[in-house]
Amino acid sequence: MNLYRGAGNAGTIGERLAKNAFAIIISISVSMALASIPQAAQAQSYSFSTVEVQGNARVDAATIVAYAGIARNETVSAGRLNDAYRNIAASGLFETVELIPQGDKLVIVVTEYPTINVIGFEGNGRLKDDDLAQIIQSRSRRVYSPSMAEADAAAIVAAYEQSGRLAATVTPKIIERSDNRVDLVFEIVEGKVVEVERISFVGNRYYSERRLRGVLETKQAGLLRSVISRDTFVADRIEFDKQVLRDFYMSRGFVDFQVLSVTPELTRNRDAYLLTFNLREGQQFRFGEISTVSDLPEIDAALYEDAVRIRQGSVYTPMAIEQAVTRIELLALRQGLNFIRVEPRITRDDRNLALDVEFALVKGPRLFVERIDIEGNSTTLDRVIRRQFKTVEGDPFNPREIQAASERIRALGFFSSATVNAREGTSPDRMIVDVDVEEQPTGSLSFGLSYSAVDGAGATVGFSESNFLGRGQYLAASVSTGTDDVNSRLVFAEPAFLGRDVRFGFSTTYVETNYADEAYYDTRDLSISPSVEFPLSETTRLGLRYAVGETTIKNYTGTSPLLALETATQETLSYSKIGYSYSYDSRESGLDPNTNFLFTFNQDFAGLGGDMDFVETSALAMAQTRLFHEELTLRAELEGGALTMLNGQTSRVSERYFLNGKIRGFDSNGLGPRDVFSVDNEALGGNTYAVLRLESEFPLGLPEEYGITGGFFADFGSVWDLDNDGGYVDDGFKLRSVIGFAVYWDTPIGPLRFNFTDAIQKESYDRERNFDLTISTRF
Repeated sequence: MNLYRGAGNAGTIGERLAKNAFAIIISISVSMALASIPQAAQAQSYSFSTVEVQGNARVDAATIVAYAGIARNETVSAGRLNDAYRNIAASGLFETVELIPQGDKLVIVVTEYPTINVIGFEGNGRLKDDDLAQIIQSRSRRVYSPSMAEADAAAIVAAYEQSGRLAATVTPKIIERSDNRVDLVFEIVEGKVVEVERISFVGNRYYSERRLRGVLETKQAGLLRSVISRDTFVADRIEFDKQVLRDFYMSRGFVDFQVLSVTPELTRNRDAYLLTFNLREGQQFRFGEISTVSDLPEIDAALYEDAVRIRQGSVYTPMAIEQAVTRIELLALRQGLNFIRVEPRITRDDRNLALDVEFALVKGPRLFVERIDIEGNSTTLDRVIRRQFKTVEGDPFNPREIQAASERIRALGFFSSATVNAREGTSPDRMIVDVDVEEQPTGSLSFGLSYSAVDGAGATVGFSESNFLGRGQYLAASVSTGTDDVNSRLVFAEPAFLGRDVRFGFSTTYVETNYADEAYYDTRDLSISPSVEFPLSETTRLGLRYAVGETTIKNYTGTSPLLALETATQETLSYSKIGYSYSYDSRESGLDPNTNFLFTFNQDFAGLGGDMDFVETSALAMAQTRLFHEELTLRAELEGGALTMLNGQTSRVSERYFLNGKIRGFDSNGLGPRDVFSVDNEALGGNTYAVLRLESEFPLGLPEEYGITGGFFADFGSVWDLDNDGGYVDDGFKLRSVIGFAVYWDTPIGPLRFNFTDAIQKESYDRERNFDLTISTRF
C-alpha cells in the first residue's frame, strides 16, 4: 500500500522499544542510586502535599495518580516511589514514565503511547486485508500497544501456517503522524507454500500405500497443486488423518491397528514435507459366535436374537455391533421396557482370529431427560435440531440415542461444528442435554457455462438453499439453456412433514427443445408433481407421488410417415398420473464397506384425467464390490423399462425411450427402431428397453494425488417395440454390444470420465460415437 512507503519517520517496534528501554534504564538507575544511599539516608522518607502530572493528553491526571497509589501527605519511602513508577508503567498506556520529587511536590512526567490512525497490510496476496483485520486485536482510534502489535504479528503468522506457508514473516512498523497519532503497518512476506511432497507408510502389509493415501485428508502435491489446498502441510490435520486411518482399519476387522507415530520431515530446501506414518496393522478378525443373554429374569433373551442380524464369519466391524445394540434397545422400548441397556461382551479367539459377541440385556440407571438446551443457532429454528432427537423432556435417558442424535445433527450439513453433551440436572436422576452448534452458510448461487458434442454450448443459473428460513427445508431453482433446449426447474422439500419422518416434496419443470438437427421436431414439456417419501426400514424407502402436466410436439419438418402421423393427430396431450417408488440401499447400513447393493422399482399409472392412459414401469439394480485389497473395483448395473399404452392408445415419440446415456458408444438417438423410408432414417424410439452395464476400475500406476484411474467396461442392451410400426419398421429386439476403456479423473470441479468405445454388435443404421466426456456417476 503506497500510503506507507517513503515515510522518513517510520520505525520498527524494536526501535521504539530501544528508546523506551533507555528511559527505563535511567529510571532504574535512579532507583538503584536511591537504594545505594547509606542506611541512614534510606530511612529518609517523603511526604507530598501536591502531586502534579505532566505530559498527559488523553489519560486523566486522577487516573495516573490512582495508578501511582500515593496519597497526598502520605509518608512514602524511596522503595515506595519505585513501586509507584512500576505501577504506572504496567498500565500499558505510556511510552515513558518519570517520577521527580521536588520538596513537598511530586511531579509525574509521562509520554503517552500514540493513537492508532489507520492499520494497513503490505505484501499480502493469499490472505485479504479484511481477513487479516479479523485476526488482529489492534484497532483504529485506540491506543497503540507494542506488545499487542507483536501478538498480532504472531497471530498473522499462525494464520499463514494454517494455509501451509510456514516461512511467512510479519513485521509490525509504525509511521508517526501529527497529534500523537501513528499508522500501524504489518509488513508481510508470505513465502512459498510448504507442500506435502510425499506421504509414505511403514508397517502396512494388507493395504497398499496408494489405497491408504486415498483415505487421508492430507494429499501429496501433484498436478493440481495450484487449486488443491489439501496438499499443503497443516500440523493440525495429522490428528484427523490418524483417526481416519483408525476408522478405516477398524471397519475392516483390524481391531489391533495402531498409528505408532507420524514423522513430518522438512526437505533440504525447507520448501516441502515428507510425511511418514508408522503403522501396526495386526490381524484381520471376523465375527465368531453371536448370542444374546439376559441378566434380568423377566426378559427372555431369545426374543431379541432376530434383532442382531450379524452373520457369523463376516468381517468384524464396530458399526454392526452399534446397529445391533440400537435395534435391541428399540425393540425393548416398543415392548414397554424402559431403562434396558445392551452390553456387547466381546471375547477374543486369537487362534481362529474371531471375536465372539454376547449381547447382554441389563438394567440401566433410572435417568430421565430433564431438558434439552440448544445454543449457537441464530438462523436455524430450535425445532429443526430438536426433531433429530427421538427422546423429549421427561423420557428415559439413553446415552446411545443421544449420541445417535448428535450424528444426525452433524449430518444435516447446517453447522460447521455440533457438540452434544449430557450433564446432571437438578437431581441425580435428571439429565440435561446441551447442544452447542456453530452455523455455516447453506445457500449457493451458481453460474456456469458448458459445452458438449451432443448439446453444444450452454449456460446455467441456479440457486439453492438447504436450510430455507432456518426451517431445514430445501429450495432450489435453476434455468439452463443450450443450443437446442431450455430447461427450468423449481424444487421444494420439507424433510419432516407434519413433524414426522416423512419427506414432502414439490417440483415443477418446464423443458423446451429444438431438435431440428437431430429429430426434425420441437418439444415442450410442463409438469407439476407433489410427493411424499418415508422409510420402511433401515435400508428401504417408499415414495408416493402425483404428477400432472402436458407434452407438446410441434414444427415437424422430417420425412417419416409415422412421425408425421403422430405429430399431426394431436399436437398437445395432457396427463394425470399417480406413482410409487421402492428402493433398497445397502449403503445405508454401512455394514460392509466393500460390497454394496442398490435396487429401485418405479411405476406410474396415467388415466385419472387428461388425454393419455398408460402404465410405465422401470427398475434398476446396481452392485459393487472391491477385490485384491480394494485395488480393483467391479460394478454391474441392470436396468429396464416398459411403457404400456391402454384403451387402444398408441405412444408418441416424446414418451418413448431412446437410451441416450444408457448405452455408451452411440450418438444421441443413435440406436433403436428407425423409419427406413425417411431421408435420414429418423429415430423412432421404443416402448421397452433393457440394458446391462459391466465395468471395472483400477489404478493406472500414476501417483494417487493425480486422482486418475482407469477401467474397462462393456454395455449390452436394446430398445424395441412400437405400438404402430407401419408394417415396414423393424421394431424387434436387436442386441447391441459395446466395449470400451474409461479414464476417471477426480478434479476440483467434479469427477470427470473419458470414454473410448467400440460397438462390436450394432445395426447398419445405428450411429456410433467413439469418444465422449461426461460427469462420472460412480456407485
